Amino acid sequence: MTMVDGYEPDVIILRQSVAGNAEKAAKICAAPVINAGDGINEHPTQALTDVYTLYRIFGHLDGLHVGIMGDLKYGRTVKSLSFMLDKFKDIKLYYISPPSLKVRDDVLSGIKNAEYEFAERVEDVADKLDALYVTRVQKERFSDPSEYEKVKGSYKITRDMLLKLKKIPYILHPLPRVDELATDVDSMPQAKYFEQAKNGMFIRIALLKNVLGIEE
Repeated sequence: MTMVDGYEPDVIILRQSVAGNAEKAAKICAAPVINAGDGINEHPTQALTDVYTLYRIFGHLDGLHVGIMGDLKYGRTVKSLSFMLDKFKDIKLYYISPPSLKVRDDVLSGIKNAEYEFAERVEDVADKLDALYVTRVQKERFSDPSEYEKVKGSYKITRDMLLKLKKIPYILHPLPRVDELATDVDSMPQAKYFEQAKNGMFIRIALLKNVLGIEE
């Protein structure tokens, strides 16, 4: 990173496979560093995108009940979204995963205001949700392929499954998807993940303008 910083960039956008490397880079670089994802640790710009999308849907963030489903152990978006939502009032988080992919203690210990509970089935909490944040099981995070095989395909959100619910939550996903979110959900009015991806472009433009001090 010292080498990159030596080119005197206006900003460094860093995606790293090692947790904590973005923070290390920020400490040694003169240029501002934007964390674009560091291993299983965090993905702050995705969290900004997620929360902005929720705001666009509901017009507010206080009081929302949000389910976070899938790979909660290794998913860096899970940690960042949890911490971002924790900044608002009366938030309730529902962590939905198999026991082996349960959300980590370092995430739970960082939550200071929001309430949370755990579930293994979406159907058990769906009626309580305003939004469901779906994440994929990330094969690349598993050091043992057999462990991945045990949990892959643990969940799949389909149109038929959602239509059986009394209340269909809005569906978000950081993308890309594998098989946890069926394409037949795409045309449903509750599907907001393509809008979410588009919002990510605007959020990152706004962030760059802020970091670079650009004013219109």
